[in-house]
Amino acid sequence: MTQAFSEKLKTLILTTCDKDEPAGGLALDEILFGPESRLGLDSLDALQISVAIHKQLGVRIADSKETRRAMASLATLEAYLQTRAA
Repeated sequence: MTQAFSEKLKTLILTTCDKDEPAGGLALDEILFGPESRLGLDSLDALQISVAIHKQLGVRIADSKETRRAMASLATLEAYLQTRAA
């Protein structure tokens, strides 16, 4: 993926979840969910991100198990989208 796509994805996540970028920025290996996440995202945020990805990129994430795997970090989400992008 390109740097431009990485930035687009970061913006999509932050905007969709109404979050500010954490101090120091959002790294590709940034954990998105769970207690170690600086963003504090939850399952509702995951659903909102999934819907936004489908609307903007045309990629549907099949189920909650796949969503958890795909959204582990920005890097895993980028890789997931890369393999499924048309």
